[in-house]
This record gives sequence, C-alpha cells and structure tokens, in this order.
Amino acid sequence: MIQLGQDIKFLQGVGPSRASLLDKELGIKTVGDMLTYYPFKYVDKTRIYNISDIDGSMPYVQIKGEILSADTVGEGRGRRLVARLSDGTGVVELVWFQGIKFVMKNYSLHTQYIVFGKPTVFGGRINIAHPEIEKADDGRQMADSNGGMRFVPSYNTTEKMKRSNLNSNAIRKLMQTMFAMFDHPFPETLPSYLVEKNHLISYDDAIRNIHFPKSPDMLRKAQARLKFEELFYVQLNIQRYVRDRNRKYRGIIFPRIGDAFNGFYHNHLPFELTNAQKRVLKEIRKDMGSGRQMNRLLQGDVGSGKTLVALMSMLIAVDNGCQACMMAPTEILAEQHLQTLRAFLGDMPVRVELLTGSVKGKKREKILHDLLTGDVHILVGTHAVIEDNVAFCRLGLAIIDEQHRFGVAQRAKMWQKNAVPPHVLVMTATPIPRTLAMTLYGDLDVSVIDELPPGRKPIETLHMFDSHRAHIYKKVRQEMEQGRQVYIVYPLIQESEKIDLKNLEEGYVNVCKEFEGYSVSKVHGKMKPAEKDAEMQRFAKGETQILVATTVIEVGVNVPNASVMVIENAERFGLSQLHQLRGRVGRGADQSYCILVTKYEISTDTRKRIQIMVDSTDGFEIAEQDLKLRGPGDLEGTQQSGMAFDLKIANIATDGILLQMAKDAAQLVLDNDPDERNPQNDILWRRLQELRKTNINWGSIS
Repeated sequence: MIQLGQDIKFLQGVGPSRASLLDKELGIKTVGDMLTYYPFKYVDKTRIYNISDIDGSMPYVQIKGEILSADTVGEGRGRRLVARLSDGTGVVELVWFQGIKFVMKNYSLHTQYIVFGKPTVFGGRINIAHPEIEKADDGRQMADSNGGMRFVPSYNTTEKMKRSNLNSNAIRKLMQTMFAMFDHPFPETLPSYLVEKNHLISYDDAIRNIHFPKSPDMLRKAQARLKFEELFYVQLNIQRYVRDRNRKYRGIIFPRIGDAFNGFYHNHLPFELTNAQKRVLKEIRKDMGSGRQMNRLLQGDVGSGKTLVALMSMLIAVDNGCQACMMAPTEILAEQHLQTLRAFLGDMPVRVELLTGSVKGKKREKILHDLLTGDVHILVGTHAVIEDNVAFCRLGLAIIDEQHRFGVAQRAKMWQKNAVPPHVLVMTATPIPRTLAMTLYGDLDVSVIDELPPGRKPIETLHMFDSHRAHIYKKVRQEMEQGRQVYIVYPLIQESEKIDLKNLEEGYVNVCKEFEGYSVSKVHGKMKPAEKDAEMQRFAKGETQILVATTVIEVGVNVPNASVMVIENAERFGLSQLHQLRGRVGRGADQSYCILVTKYEISTDTRKRIQIMVDSTDGFEIAEQDLKLRGPGDLEGTQQSGMAFDLKIANIATDGILLQMAKDAAQLVLDNDPDERNPQNDILWRRLQELRKTNINWGSIS
C-alpha cells in the first residue's frame, strides 16, 4: 500500500531521474508533497471543435483528428517537427521545437488523436505549438475517470521539466497513477466538529476533487475546504503563540496618568487630537494597565499623527517611573523624531536623547551613563539602541517605527532590555490590508489612525507622459515662484543600478539646466551617509529648492514647504511605494501636487495602477488594490518582515472571508481547549507538529 511519506521515486512512472528533477524544481520529495501540488487552472474539454471553425484569436481549443504526415524542418536550433492533422473539415499543423524524438517514437500516422492547445496563425496556416496530445481511446478513458467530465487540471512546470518531457500532461498522469493506488479514503486532517460547523466537505473528497473535479460545484467545495484548512493552521499557530506568550510574560502595570502626560496635554498639545488618535490612545492605555505585555501594531497613513500618539504613550511610561525608547530604521528619520519630540515637549522637564552610529566618544558615554541612572527619560535611535552595551534603568515602553525595516529577531532583542519585557508599540506608515495584517502581524493587536488632522488639503495627483515635459516643468516653476520646494524622484532598482544611476545623473543635469538660478540637491543610495544627510538637510532648511533623488527619501525628512512630488518612470513603482513617496508632500497648509510621469505606451495593468493613484489618496484602499494586483509576496515591505511563508492554495488577497472563518475557528479551539487536553483536538496538535517540519517558515510567523 502506498504511503504519504513514501519517496516519490518509488511511484510508478517517476524513478530516480524524475524524482531528482521534481525535488530540485518543485520541492516535491514525497507522495504527500505530490498530493498537495495543486493545479493552477482547469480546462473544460467537453467541446471538440471542427478545425474549420478555429482561428488564431481563440485561447485554447480541443480538436480530434488523424495525423496525415510528419516531417522535420530546418537545421540546428531552428529544427522543428511539423505534423499535419485533419478532421475532414480542415487541416491544422502541430509543431514541436523540443522533444522531437519522443514525439516521433510515441505517435503514429493515420491514428485518431485528441489534441489540445492554443491556435496561432503562421504563414497563413493555423498551427498549435507543443500541443497536449493523446489517443482518442485514452481520452474517453480519462473522461470516465473524471466522472464523465473533461474538467482537466493544468499544473505549473518549469522549462527544465518541459525539456525532460515532464510537462503538465505528464504531471497529470502521475497524479492519476497515484490516486489509482489510493483505494482507501485519505485520513481526515480536521476534527469532525470543525468540518461540520464550517460546512466543509471531507479531506478525502477535497483532495480528490481538487485534482480531478467531478463537477464545477465539487471543485469550488474542494477549494474552500483546502483553503480554509491552510489558513486555519496558520491562525492556530499564531494564536497559540500569542496565548503562550501572554501566559509567560506579564506586563509592567502603568496605573497612573501623571504630571508629564497631563502637563503636555493641557499646555503643549499643538492641536486638538482627532477622534482616531483619542481611540488609539485609549486602546494603548488599556493595554498598559492590563498586567499583560502590550504588543500592538499602530497603522496610520503618512501625516495622520502617529508620532504624537507615540509621544503621549511614552509620557505614560515616564509618569509611572519608566523610560521609553523609539527605534527608527535610518539616522535621518531618528534625528527627525528627536527634533519633533523636543519641539512638542518644549520646556517640559522630560529629557530626550539620540543614539545612532554617528554618536561617538564622550557624548555617547554620557548618554549611556545617564540612560543607566534613569536621567534620560526617552531614547530615540537606530539599531544602535539594541546593541548589548546599551542598558536602561527601567525600560517600560519600546516603540518601533517602520516595522517592515526590522526583523522579528530585532524586535525580540528589545524585550531583553528589562527584567520584565517592556510594552511594545510597532508603528507603520505603510497601510496594510486587514487580511494581510491578520496573517503577517497576527501576533499583534492592531490599532488604526484612519483620519488626518484638520486643515490638511488632499494631494492632487496628476498622470502625465514624458513627452509633456514642458507642461511638467511649467507646473514645477509656478510652485517655486511662490517660494515652494520640489522633489523629483527617479527609480533605483537593484537589477539595473548602473542604468538607473545614469538616468538620475542625466536627470540632475537636465534639471539644473532647465531651472537655472535655483539651487538643486542630489541624493541617492550610493552616496556616503554623511554626504546624503548633508544634502537632505540643505533641502530641509530651504537652502535648495529642488531635491533630485532616488527612493531613499521614501521615509525621510519632513519638509512642510515641499509642495510638488514628480515621480519619473512611475510605471516601475508599486502602488504602496508611490503612495509613500506622495506622502512626502502635503505636509503644510498649501495645496500640494504629485505628478506621475510615464511613457505613453504602458500596459493595461500599469494604467490601472496609475489610475488608482490618481483617483484615491486613501492609503488603505490603495494597499487593498495593491494586494489584489500584485499578490501578498510582492507587497512593499512584506518580504523584509521575515513573515513570508508559503500558502499553496489560499490567497489572502481574495480569501478574506475564509481567513476570518479560519481565525474564528482557531480562537474557538483555544478558548474551549486552553490546555490542549481534549481528545477531539489530538488531530490538530499532531497536524500542527507535522506542518512545523515542512518548508513553511512557521518560526517566523510567530
């Protein structure tokens, strides 16, 4: 009897050579791995077309006919096999550029075949390159094995596999062989009460119908069952981790609001808090007074007032005899936070200091000493704050800005800075769709500041083609004549850094010529940090009117006087990144503009993305659209977060309802069985243990 853990090479039709290829190309080592290699699409092959009815515009067709002749044409790399197939209504050419020997050996003249593929027109004749082809009788047998349906799965394969004749058709045949050997039901992987409560089909029905659907309805049910299960185990793992962490780590209790918070609120608050800021502060205060360690994600669009909320949270820590720390990803952002906090606090007796790699010598020694004695109340810094030689008197709150720039391990290092782990507030200006936040940051409670302070004018976004350069420069000139400043951003993408750098240098020269009489700064990632910071500071102080830069200014200096953001080659940026760049302007009271410059000829998808930016300034709406267009793995920031894990069938961009169901189900399990002793749930803990041994990066999820 075949076993799920059995080496794939022992499956009929595989062998050592194919097994090695499946392992290297797809990570398939066992029969169980093969079972969960799901089709990426299904083709309904119930219809057989007459050759006379097909043309080059059709996506895929199925025809049935007899091979009349087969000849090789051309020499060397251009050599190909061309077979003429007729069904009596017309003739189509079948063409192979690879695997010619295999085709000639396995297919015969004057035999009936069912052929499936994409028709194209070449030299006035219809042809199908590398078609799927099988004897007509085999086709009937296959239809029977699919319950009378020709709803046939297609599997992703690599070029290397195709060259070894291990294409989608071959994978499908291996799957059929494997299922034929499983004459007993596949064991269930969820408790029966969860299957019934969530109206799911059995695992056996799901796994059989995901590969060979009996009907479109059974395919939908199979997909729902397998997606739910995948998301459920991710959520169970996250929530179990949160429960264990809450049991293990008690939080410092901050029972009082004292002079620091009240003094700031009544005498130094620069403007009335928005309702969203008030709501978030209440959530944070409740966490810090609960006796459990706070781990909260604070999301807020650019300019929504996260820093003010962070400061008021830190003042609660100070009022309770603790210190607070704020960690930023870059020195320039850390310096900006320092200036902002000091400006907010004014003459209040709250000491804020900066610790970065640039702070050296006696100044550094003094800060480290005063941090240990408790004379420094708030420390702002970069990665330098988590170095081993940085010790606090009593760290009560750690705030991490732009979480996606830091790994999970760096966040955990903060915990070790106090005997009782400090409360943790993670902030991001990159709006994260709800479904992604539930998965990427499932171990964190989420707060959202979803309104901007009063008086902010929405940024007007324009899409212009690079052929309209005169109009673009006219707009820039008009703004500078009114005393405003301008960003001009070029892409700098690693694969083509030399080309991009050349574009930026040429752009800088052109801008200097075009705007003679104005001062222009230039910033890019290849510059030394000191040079880069000096140029950005010149722009921040108003000494230069134009900053030509790469995306290093995506998270950077706050310049309220900057009112125009020109993004060159905007088609090369993702939506989230475009939104972040746009957020560099619109920080003052003046109307601000973002000009997205592209070539005239851009793809339909690119046009959609640019139009979304023109139509919306809502970062969360844009992030949702970005997730749908690009998928979770490509979203700006998620790759660096250390949370990227493999979902084989679920898609958090489109399966939000199932994700919520899975989260609720996981919570139900933990609520009803907190000590994991209910025999009904043995199947869950065994399955979770198995999944931890797979290639899913479960450790990073928790």
